[in-house]
Amino acid sequence: MNFEYLFDILLIPVCIQVGALIIGFLLNRLINRYLHSNINQGSWQYIFVNALRGLPISWCSGVGLYWTINSLDIPPTVNKLLSYLLFAVIVFTLTRVVSRTLSGVIDFYTMRSDQNMPKTTLLNNVINFVIYAMGVLIVLQYYGISVAPILTALGVGGMAVALALQDTLANVFSGMHLILSKQIRLDDYVRLSTGEEGKVTDITWRFTMLQSVSNNVVVVPNQNISKAIITNYSMPRQDITVSIAIGVSYDSDLEKVEAVCIKVGKEILAKIDPSVTVEPVVRYNLFADSSINFNVIMHVSEFTNQYIVKHEFIKSITKEFRKENIEIPFPVRTIINSNK
Repeated sequence: MNFEYLFDILLIPVCIQVGALIIGFLLNRLINRYLHSNINQGSWQYIFVNALRGLPISWCSGVGLYWTINSLDIPPTVNKLLSYLLFAVIVFTLTRVVSRTLSGVIDFYTMRSDQNMPKTTLLNNVINFVIYAMGVLIVLQYYGISVAPILTALGVGGMAVALALQDTLANVFSGMHLILSKQIRLDDYVRLSTGEEGKVTDITWRFTMLQSVSNNVVVVPNQNISKAIITNYSMPRQDITVSIAIGVSYDSDLEKVEAVCIKVGKEILAKIDPSVTVEPVVRYNLFADSSINFNVIMHVSEFTNQYIVKHEFIKSITKEFRKENIEIPFPVRTIINSNK
């Protein structure tokens, strides 16, 4: 008898919750299908729809819970408990929507221009922490728990934690300063005065990740970067100049030498770095002991391309000089022996 009574009481709530979950799964599938369609991932429409992904299940469950509360004659204590649970679900789902939307807006903002703030895990983590903390405070306030003493205790405790975690907090604020000041951005190639160098792959809450030319990852504390002298090879422009020093004999036709170098430089850039539109130039600079020295100056689209460009240019220019009978002289020294 008790079992039948329990079954009759639970039948309606279970049916409501199962129906709500089915509707939630269907709505979530529609959202996922829409996101995998031809919608532009950088559009505002994609940002807001993506923020709703996975949430229809929670919302439908909340609606089912609301119907359960109003359709059953349950004790006031249980009714109040379910009401608290429903409010918490609503607040945290809305908090998740706001968090995802702001993260998407930041991503959209950083994709529009290279001059904007870089997208990093630190920035997203800070935003998510602040939003979810506000959600927790709203829920506690609804439950009748006074928030003021909690904030006071957190303030006093925060001072003690700040003293114990000085280095960690220094790294966090240093990372925020690097992001907001735009001293370095993702994919920038930087070199520090302490010797570390590489492409910036991420700025976390404690470290900045640099990927070196040898594909090793260099992990540098944010505090060290904020104190170091930074050479950013990607600012103010991404492309850089590459200068290759060469010397030819005094008998060489300098006009011909210049034409051959420019021709070879164009061929190398067209093969390795076709996005470069600036033509190579030749600048003579020195009457040396055995040669007339000059520099071949070329542009490359990013810092790491200079190594392969130099490698290929030296091979090609040596072959072309031999073909055109242009001599790259060996150093010549005349030694006078005073004993003879």
